[in-house]
Amino acid sequence: VQLVESGGGLVQAGGSLRLSCAASGSTFSINAMAWYRQAPGKQRELVAAITGGGGSTNYADSVKGRFTISRDNAKNTMYLQMNSLKPEDTAVYYCNADMVVYGLGRSFYWGQGTQVTVSS
Repeated sequence: VQLVESGGGLVQAGGSLRLSCAASGSTFSINAMAWYRQAPGKQRELVAAITGGGGSTNYADSVKGRFTISRDNAKNTMYLQMNSLKPEDTAVYYCNADMVVYGLGRSFYWGQGTQVTVSS
């Protein structure tokens, strides 16, 4: 099973980016998913999370009103729409998924990360 993030890049402050996280591989089901980020010299922190059905979300205070998490279960893909970006949003963004994989059981999986850089 793989989680692959995409959509990161360099953007000016006030701009927008949309991150994607696609799951692929063996037979699996996905429960809750989340986006985390890690800035240089800082601990990894939760940015946003979404339940399996997509009906409930939560956000870090620092991104509320600017970021929107969503998912398309038919495509096994999660998104993070990031608007009004600030330099302090600069970090490597990781997706995380609570998955049940056939033959392996339930575990949390991580993507490889995608760099988001916001210039002032």
